[in-house]
Order: sequence, then C-alpha cells, then structure tokens
Amino acid sequence: MEEKLSTVAKSFTPSPIQELSHLAQRCSAINLAEGFPDFPAPAHIKTAAVSAINSDFNQYRHVQGLCDHLAMMAKKMHGLDVNPLTDIAICCGQTEAFAAAVFAIIDRGDEVVLFDPSYETYEGCITMAGGIPVFVALDPPHWTLDPNKLLQSVTGRTKAIVLNSPQNPTGKVFSKDELETIAGVCRTWNCLAITDEVYEHITFENEKHISLASISGMQERTIITSSLSKTFSVTGWRVGWAIAPAFIASAIRNIHVKITDSAPAPFQEAALTALRSPPEYFESLKRDYESKRDYIVKLLAGIGFKLEFKPQGSIFLFAEIPESCLFSDVEYVKELIKQAGVVAVPGRGFFHTNLSMKKISQEDFSYQERYIRFAFCKSDTTLAAAAQKLGELSEATGCLKLHPSDT
Repeated sequence: MEEKLSTVAKSFTPSPIQELSHLAQRCSAINLAEGFPDFPAPAHIKTAAVSAINSDFNQYRHVQGLCDHLAMMAKKMHGLDVNPLTDIAICCGQTEAFAAAVFAIIDRGDEVVLFDPSYETYEGCITMAGGIPVFVALDPPHWTLDPNKLLQSVTGRTKAIVLNSPQNPTGKVFSKDELETIAGVCRTWNCLAITDEVYEHITFENEKHISLASISGMQERTIITSSLSKTFSVTGWRVGWAIAPAFIASAIRNIHVKITDSAPAPFQEAALTALRSPPEYFESLKRDYESKRDYIVKLLAGIGFKLEFKPQGSIFLFAEIPESCLFSDVEYVKELIKQAGVVAVPGRGFFHTNLSMKKISQEDFSYQERYIRFAFCKSDTTLAAAAQKLGELSEATGCLKLHPSDT
C-alpha cells in the first residue's frame, strides 16, 4: 500500500538530527546533536504556565497581549512600526510560522534562494509548496557571502530569499554589509524575504543581531519568524510567531487556523510573562551561552579540530575535522558514538549544493564532508561529561583510535 503515499511524502526521509538524538537515548550517549537544552527552563515562566493551566486557559485561545508586546519589542530592538492587530500571527513554533509563510507566498515553480549550509526544514517547506530551492554557498571558513554568487542565483522566477541569522549550523551573524547586499537584491528584483530569527537574543561579544526588516525598504517585503523556544529553553512549548505586512500576516493566520487552529493556550499566556523578563535575563542568557561556547571551543581545539571560525551567535559550533584524520563527517560521528559515547551531527546534512553542479563547477566542495555540528546548549555537567569522554580520543592527532582502513 506504500504506493498510496503522496509524491511529497515519498520524497521525505526521517530527520537525521532526530534519529541521532534517538540513538543517543538508546545508547545512553551524551547528546550534543539536537539543539535543545537539557537544563531547566526559567522558574518564573514555568510558574506562569502552571498558573495559566490552573486558571483554565486550556481551550483555543488568542492572546492579544502577546502580539502587543511583540510589536513593542520590534520597535525597541529594530525601529519597526508593527501593528499588533494586523501584522502578527501567533503559530505553533517558528517551524509552523516559517511553513505557513512559505505556503502564503510560494506558488509552484517559484524559486527561493537560501544560503548554504542551512537548516534542513527550509528546503522541505519550499518543496511542499511546489517551490524550487536555489542554494547560494557561503564561503568557508568564515561563511562569508559573496555578492556575485547571490546575484548569479537570482532570476525573474525568484520569489523570495530565506535568511537565518544568527545561523544554524555555523553560528554566523550576517554583517550589516551582507544584509545591505541581500536587501539590494530584494529591492532590485522585487523579491520577498523570510527570516528565521530564533537566535536573535543569543549573540556573543560585540556582535549585534540586526533584522533584515530594519534595512531601508525591507519591512514591507520581509516576513520575520521567531519563537520562544531558544531564548527561554522551552523547545517543547511550541509558541512562535510571524511578523509581516498585514496582507501576508492575514494569509499566515488563515493557513495556521486551517492546520493547527491555535498555539497552546497556557503557553501563550506564559510567553507573555517570558517576553516581559527584565533586561538582566537577556544579558545573563548571552553570558551563559558565551561561556558554554568558549568551553566547547577550547575542548574541541584541544583534540585537534580546526576552529578557524568561532560562533558569533546561536547555540551551535560547526567544527572542521582534524586534518590528520581521514574519516568523513559521517564516519567520524559513528566512531564518536562507539568510542566516546558522544553524539553530534555530520555536517553534510546542512549542505544542499546540487551534486551535478559540483561536477561541472571549478569550486572545491570537498569541505562539505569535513564538518560536524555540536550543540552546546547543555548543562555544565553534560559538557564536562562530554569533555571527559572526548578526552579518550588521541590528543596527538585529534582523530579517533581507529583508522578508516581498520574498520
């Protein structure tokens, strides 16, 4: 009966990231694969959620106060004038907000530009909508945007550009110049933009998150998507939002209602409490994650990983396998699980450059099999345990005890 599946369903396979997380659970391995915290969410927002449940906010619900506060934050952070009554759609996490945004604007045959490497969900949503993903490779090791590559990828069929900053998996924060380049292309070609800004409050040192919508001429053509998940360590609550011009926000709300009807009511109430957290909370969030980033950078550098680029934001480190190691990313991760009991994600799953293009291009894409993503949104205890296990690897080479020829 498998032939009864739709063409779209047949084209999808299980998420390798979630499969690795499940493997970590089965093997009692330390999970540095999936980007969810293993430490408690802030007590004050858990109390708010429990209070909302006990107050019987348990039915379909729209919390207008949440939209009001998001509009106020958009003004304060980015100088954006957002109408909370018309320009915001509350969804079940950023994932649904992004999917609904794609379904709202993409028709069959429309091209959508993405920056490679990129998070796996984007391509799937575009494909489901009938769109055609077009990937623009960022240049390693600092993952810089080459304006010429972007210009060469845009055509009369380009409907939108997707931007994730701070970025998963690299931790890159797109610079003001890069944002101006993207904005210029959007204005010249009359393209829309969809941004994923879930790591907006997690930037390090002097880096500052700038929303693409804040660039001149971009608010009227940008759909911002974000969520509560990463900032408040509640990835299971599924409260996210889209901020967009009224006609697009209306379309997103209509799609959201047809698919899920309502984001979880008690968690919407708690989300308002979360977003009202004092500035000290957000400052502490940055400090804590910067400390975790520095810890894992030092750890991996100590066993030979090449770390030419230190994450500027997000909760991920994209590390290059030691030059002395002949393993590919997939082989390395498998042996990492076997020998150290630590799970990470092979980098190739984030690269989407067409294989046929690799054959005809003069550019060397071999680096795509040399990166591994580590999530450092873990407790100090978990990171210390990972350090102890990774210490079993050879410090001399930074590689694993087995050589590929021995497997």
